[in-house]
Amino acid sequence: MLNGELPSETATRTMDIALILHADHELNASTFAARVIAATLSDLHSAVTGAIGALKGPLHGGANEAVMRLLLAIDKAGADPAVYVRNMLAAKQKISGFGHRVYKTEDPRATHLRRMSQQLGKDAGQTKWFEMSRAIELCINADKKLNANVDFYSASTYAMLGIDIDLYTPIFAISRIAGWAAHVIEQLDDNRLIRPRAEYIGPVYPSPWIPVAERL
Repeated sequence: MLNGELPSETATRTMDIALILHADHELNASTFAARVIAATLSDLHSAVTGAIGALKGPLHGGANEAVMRLLLAIDKAGADPAVYVRNMLAAKQKISGFGHRVYKTEDPRATHLRRMSQQLGKDAGQTKWFEMSRAIELCINADKKLNANVDFYSASTYAMLGIDIDLYTPIFAISRIAGWAAHVIEQLDDNRLIRPRAEYIGPVYPSPWIPVAERL
């Protein structure tokens, strides 16, 4: 339905695995947003809508889009991937798809997506996206000691499936709805309003008061 072609068995299995890998992952930003909304006893649709709003942010759901745009920029420039990203790092530019708040070693989801990206490339006789990705990964790992996360190889995997970049995040949302819904159900099973406290670290009260007429 996306590209007018019947998918191969490998492509079908790849999409299935990708949806499973993205379905749920701890208390990330969108899942936390869903649970906060559910905790107010709002409805499931509102919780999922709020989660989608959080996923829309490029620091959460848009990372694989940024990875693919980087690959396209490198390809258009005809540049060496390692040299290109080193220049980006020297310019203090962010390289999406690396590092994770939870994993200090490789994201286990990236392990599967790397393999699928490579296999799809071999099957199609077009391995450049995988090869470029692998070169970038080795460079970032050597220079910054950061490992690929789930977003990095999902970019080239989706590209080889013929999926448009603008659909990367919606596909993420499609798969993550299963996880969001599970968290909402769990929240409601033993619900308590999620209401964190804030610690004030501003000036110590009472602050000096200056009459209006004496203010600059």
